Amino acid sequence: MKFKTLVSAMAVAGLLLASLISLPVLAQKEVKEATAHTKQMNDALYGQLPFFDKTDFRNAHKGFIAPLPPAVIKGEKGAVIWNPQKYAFIKEGQKAPDTVNPSLWRQAQLNNIGGLFEVTEGVYQIRNLDLSNMTIIEGKEGITVIDPLVSAETAKAGMDLYVKHRGKRPVVAVIYTHSHVDHYGGVRGVIDEAGVMSGKVKVYAPAGFMEEAVSENIMAGNAMSRRASYIHGNLLKPGVKGQVGAGLGTTTSAGTVTLIAPTHSITEEEQKEVIDGLTYDFMLTPESEAPSEMLWYVEEKKLIEAAENVTHTLHNTYSLRGAKIHDPLAWSKYINNAIDRWGDKAEIIIAQHHWPTWGNKKVVKLMKSQRDIYRYINDQTLRLANKGLTRDEIAANFALPYGLAKSWAGRGYYGSVSNNVKATYVYYLGWFDGNPATLDELPPVEAAKKYVDYMGGARAILEKARVDYARGNYRWVAQVVSKVVFADPNNKAARELEADAFEQLGYHAESGPWRNAYLTGAQELRNGVKIKPTPKTASPDAVRAMSTEMIFDYFGVHLNGVRAANARGIFNVDLGREGGRYKLELENGVLNHIANAQAEDPDATITLSRETLNKIILKETTLKKAQQAGEVTIVGNAVKVDEMLRCMEASVSGFLSSPLKSKKGCFRSLLALANNNLPGGGFALPGLHSALLER
Repeated sequence: MKFKTLVSAMAVAGLLLASLISLPVLAQKEVKEATAHTKQMNDALYGQLPFFDKTDFRNAHKGFIAPLPPAVIKGEKGAVIWNPQKYAFIKEGQKAPDTVNPSLWRQAQLNNIGGLFEVTEGVYQIRNLDLSNMTIIEGKEGITVIDPLVSAETAKAGMDLYVKHRGKRPVVAVIYTHSHVDHYGGVRGVIDEAGVMSGKVKVYAPAGFMEEAVSENIMAGNAMSRRASYIHGNLLKPGVKGQVGAGLGTTTSAGTVTLIAPTHSITEEEQKEVIDGLTYDFMLTPESEAPSEMLWYVEEKKLIEAAENVTHTLHNTYSLRGAKIHDPLAWSKYINNAIDRWGDKAEIIIAQHHWPTWGNKKVVKLMKSQRDIYRYINDQTLRLANKGLTRDEIAANFALPYGLAKSWAGRGYYGSVSNNVKATYVYYLGWFDGNPATLDELPPVEAAKKYVDYMGGARAILEKARVDYARGNYRWVAQVVSKVVFADPNNKAARELEADAFEQLGYHAESGPWRNAYLTGAQELRNGVKIKPTPKTASPDAVRAMSTEMIFDYFGVHLNGVRAANARGIFNVDLGREGGRYKLELENGVLNHIANAQAEDPDATITLSRETLNKIILKETTLKKAQQAGEVTIVGNAVKVDEMLRCMEASVSGFLSSPLKSKKGCFRSLLALANNNLPGGGFALPGLHSALLER
């Protein structure tokens, strides 16, 4: 099946500003220096925050055993998975460059302190070998590995570093703290499935882990992957005018994401397990930082494992990559419960990002500050909303109490106060701000053209915007010039001015994701869109972990409802004993399915194994090839099957174009180019549509 492409430019609010495909490719432009206004704003922070306090640096270095191996980790085809020297330009003790917020620079220095560390006797962490930490606890018979990073390659390198300095010990258990990929993706770098199947290795996870690990980012995975590229900065060059980190860590590895299903689930709110001779007191924290998450206390070590609920940053209650909003009140209460259960005896708290905190009083102080910041944002957002303020009004005027605002662990390196306030408002009240004028606004491009017309045209807007830029009003310049760019993406002067404003906003941003988003937007306005490697989340492990229900739901999301409006069909799908039997109904632009059901008089019956379906999804074969090999049979009206498949489309990871039109009037979009499943990423199945459509 071949398609003629019709590609046009479009602007996407807050994301893609100009399409490389349709717009003239600009000459590669150099990034600019910080303006006097940006320097002044950054310098002012030195008088506002306690930079004299070096406690975090002492803690980040404490227990150091060995540095990370200097060698670049590469994949089988030579692609770089992790470069330990990538952030060598970040020097500890060095004053922040003019182009980096001093508070973010401090956090970047701390995150760049990597290597193998001893937390306490028998507890070790490997830091800055990926976005997350890998923790290793020595027990009676071997070791327990907690959160084996993003990629199998980095996890193996971390394990090799541990073995080199602590000796070879068998892995007897793996614990996943929660359902984000940077906390499980490297599992095959530390264990294999044979060890799990034999019972030699136990795998623990919180209730609902498998469903959430696979499902959270599937349905909107292509959109999420594009946005994740913005917030993690993987499209930027590392440097003082580029990416300096993501707040939680430096960046993500780009290796092989794997997944081995848990053998043991923590299902009770309070549940104790003896793992390799040590007592783990677990506490579930669902819908906090992740849909499936847990904390625990290791009694013999007097150690709290906080997962990602207590870290050295204000975390986000809404991820800019796109995700369901987290419950800030529940998050606060979980931390409060942890203080009540373990606060009188804990001497150490660790998390799977950043560095530990030692000493009971300091542990409790950190936990209380994190507890109170999420609660304060929750309660005060609602208080102000009940007084009639809208989402953006609350965010613009929201201020934390002095004690929380000056706490380094409460600074917005990954989340931000503005982000979390807006998320809290929407969590309780939804998108509508109560103003009828916002009920049915014009879409961005159409509205932008009206704004430009009403404001006297692009030239008049740009003249005024340049004056505001010279005065340091970068937020307004970015906002108003965006209207010109949306109205006319070919307006080079508007694109350049908006890029300049984004750049200065990025240089002043304290949040790593905000900086990365601003600077990526500036880069794309100037030079067009580029795609770089991201973690290979559409792995065989992930596809096998998808339930059949989830796969059919995914088909439904990618059905072009407009084109399928008049299509009708009833299909029986038999995936054998492993996959089950399903009845599919195509009607009214919707693809419904029922498990354990078969139609009496279907248009067609499709028979294949779940393993064959997996292979098609992974582009290891196509439907046509599978039919020719006898792995798929279609009995009945094959034309109806073709009609259904032609109604499927794949999303564009970069939102690069309008849909593509075929000779038959069928619309499809460009196939996803980037995949990502992170505290900031998406999950894409690149073969699901193209392989099926190749008939």
